[in-house]
Amino acid sequence: MKEKFYLTTPIYYPSSNFHIGHCYTTVIADAIARYKREKGYDVFFLTGTDEHGQKIQKKAEAAGVTPKEYVDKIVDDTKDLWNVLGITYDRFIRTTDEDHIQTVQKIFKKLYDQGDIYKGAYKGKYCTPCEAFWTETQLVDGKCPDCGREVNEVSEEAYFFRLSKYQHQLEEYIESHPDFIEPVSRKNEMINNFIKPGLEDLCVSRTSFNWGIPVTFDKKHVVYVWIDALSNYISALGYLSADDSKFKKYWPADLHIVGKEIVRFHTIIWPIMLMALGLPLPHKVFGHGWLVIDGGKISKSLGNYRDPREYINEYGVDAIRYFILREVPFGSDGNFSEEALINRTNGDLANVLGNLVNRTIGMCNKYFDSIVPERHEYNELDEKLISYVMELPKIVEKNIDTLDIPAALESIIELFRKCNKYIDETTPWILVKENKERLETVIYVLLSAIKHGAVAIKPFLPTTSSRILEQLNITDEDITSFETLKEGTKLNKPEPLFMRINKDV
Repeated sequence: MKEKFYLTTPIYYPSSNFHIGHCYTTVIADAIARYKREKGYDVFFLTGTDEHGQKIQKKAEAAGVTPKEYVDKIVDDTKDLWNVLGITYDRFIRTTDEDHIQTVQKIFKKLYDQGDIYKGAYKGKYCTPCEAFWTETQLVDGKCPDCGREVNEVSEEAYFFRLSKYQHQLEEYIESHPDFIEPVSRKNEMINNFIKPGLEDLCVSRTSFNWGIPVTFDKKHVVYVWIDALSNYISALGYLSADDSKFKKYWPADLHIVGKEIVRFHTIIWPIMLMALGLPLPHKVFGHGWLVIDGGKISKSLGNYRDPREYINEYGVDAIRYFILREVPFGSDGNFSEEALINRTNGDLANVLGNLVNRTIGMCNKYFDSIVPERHEYNELDEKLISYVMELPKIVEKNIDTLDIPAALESIIELFRKCNKYIDETTPWILVKENKERLETVIYVLLSAIKHGAVAIKPFLPTTSSRILEQLNITDEDITSFETLKEGTKLNKPEPLFMRINKDV
C-alpha cells in the first residue's frame, strides 16, 4: 500500500480577487504535491476558501448582492486562476459547502457538550478586516497588531472555547515535537509572544451578524470564523460524517502550509481544538513569509497588485512558477518585482536551460540527422557529469524533505549549467572534424543528462518538462540508470523553450 501524504494550503478569504501572494503559497504546495506523487505517495492536496464573516457580509451589502453570490464570483475566478497555474488539488473546499457546515456544527456541539465551549459575554477590541479579537495589551498604539487598522469596541453575548484549559498540554507537545512548527523563528514567536504570557479563552460565536454557520442549539449565534475555517482540514476528509474513510486514511495532515500572519491560529487554536476532540495533531505547520512589493505586503485592501494572469500572459506560466519557487527562501519574506522576474527568466530559464536544450538538439540534428547516437566508452569528463546526474534525485529529495524548495530547483538548474560547461569543454564543433566516435558519446551524454533534468524539474515546471521530453521524443521517464535514453531514437524538431525578455521596467 502506498504511503499517504496529506498537505494543505490555508483556505483563502475571498473578499476580493486573488493576487500573486496567494499564488505563491498555492504553487509551492502544488510543487510538493506533484513531487510526492512522482515518488509514489498517495497524495491528498487540499485548498479552498474561507467564506463567512462580517467583512464578507459588508462587502456583499455594498455590492447589492447576497454574500453567497458575492463569494461565488470570486471562487469561480480563483478556480480559473488555479487552472491556469496548473494547480493539481484533490479538493477545493468552501466553508459554504454543505458537508463542511454539518461537520462544523457537530464539532461545535461536541465541544459544548463536553464543557470545552461555554456561554458568556464578550467585551473587547475587534478588527473587522482580520476577523480577530484583541485584548488591550495586544494592541499596538491602540490598533490591530496584524494589520495596523483601527479596532472597534464590541460587547455581545458569545460562546467561548477553553483555550486556557489546554495551555500546558500544548506547551508539552511543542517541546516534545520540535519539528511541529517551522521555521524555528515562528515557533519562538508563538511560545514567547502568545503561549507563555498565558492563553485566554477564545470567543467562538457572534450575534452581531448572520453570515456564518448557525449554532444548532442557539440559532441567534453563528460560529466564529476560526472554528469554522480551521475545521476545513478534517471536514474535507469526512470527519464526523457517514463516510469518514478519507479521514481514517489521510489524517493527521503531514504538512499545513500557511502565511506567517496566521501561524498563531494554526499552532495554538487548531492544535487545541484537535486535543479537545481527541484527535492527533498535524505533523508540521510551516509559516512562510510574504511576497512584498517595495518592502510592503501585497494586500487586497491596499490594492497594490495586478491580476496574476497579466504576468502569466506576458511571461508564461512556468516563468511565474519558477520565480515563485526559486526566488524567495521559503520561510522568509521576498520581493516581487517584474525586474527580478525578468532577470530570473532570462538568466536561468532562457540562457541556461533553454539555450542548452536548443543547442544540444540542434547539434544532434546537424551532426546525426536528429537520431540519438550510439554511446561509447566514457572518459573522465563524462563520468563527472554523469555522477552529478545520478546524485541529483537524492539532492532534490533532501531539499524537498526540509522544504528548501529554492535549493531543490537550484540543484536542477546547476545540472543544466554543468551541461553547458560540458559542451564548452568537449568542443563538439571540433570533434565533428576530428573524432566522430567521441562526438557520438558527447551528444548522447548531453541528451541523456537533459532527459534526467527534464524529469527532475517536472513537479516545478510541468509544462517545460513536457516540452523538453516531447522534443526528445521520450515517453519513458525512467531514470533508474543513466543509459535509459534509447540509442536510435528520432528526435523531434527543436523549439525555443524560453525567449529572452527585453523590457525596461
